[in-house]
Amino acid sequence: MELSGNDPEDLAYAKTLLENPGFAATLMNIVGLPFEKGFQYLPGNWLAHVQECSEKALHSALNFAILTIGKKRQKSSSNIVHKIAAAGSGCAGGLFGLPAVGIELPISTTIMLRSIADIARSEGENISGIETKLACIEVFAFGSRSESDNSAETGYYAIRAALSQTLSDAAVYVAEHGLSEAGAPILVRLITQISARFGIVVSEKTAASAIPIAGAAGGAIINTIFIDHFQKMARGHFIIRRLEKKYDKEMVRAEYDKLNIET
Repeated sequence: MELSGNDPEDLAYAKTLLENPGFAATLMNIVGLPFEKGFQYLPGNWLAHVQECSEKALHSALNFAILTIGKKRQKSSSNIVHKIAAAGSGCAGGLFGLPAVGIELPISTTIMLRSIADIARSEGENISGIETKLACIEVFAFGSRSESDNSAETGYYAIRAALSQTLSDAAVYVAEHGLSEAGAPILVRLITQISARFGIVVSEKTAASAIPIAGAAGGAIINTIFIDHFQKMARGHFIIRRLEKKYDKEMVRAEYDKLNIET
């Protein structure tokens, strides 16, 4: 079996999205913000604080996904609508700086999750299903590339492989028990694994937002790039999932590996 129709082009587009430089590089390329300088404006315990906020944001997103996404068959919103909402959240957060991260991040993460779900729906996913909802949460683990990353450990398929068993176990657990036990070990493990990657992007976003000249306007710009980044990750991810349902998964992976994409 071979990829047919527009599927080869779709696969190439997905890889271009998934394997290109991450949020920090995009931020530098678009607005030239030297976010590394923002680290000097952050308190000594900022990394632990950001990681804690990231985990809480993902917990909120997981609850939101399982309890709400897919129950109403509403028309999909556009990426632009979600970018505007994220910009508003970033603008408000930028007014208050680092102390607002714990409040702003769950809001922007939930906005992004709704956008990710819309993208999943547009690629043919049934977002009422637990497995698809968890695949939406999985998107937050993608796209934290930096020059120091080992591509063998951070490539798209490598990250999926690292999460696959936990996602499978979580899907079974939620199907049987729901979220009645929010602290269930399997759900905690899932959030911890995804947060380890998501927290990297959040730390870059926080550092950029900490630059004094950024302020509210800067917060809006940074959040717009932030959501655009994960929208691209979602598009690539759900294109791959669509092709995997149409063809053999191993074949899609082999064709993906053959593609030479410039980053």
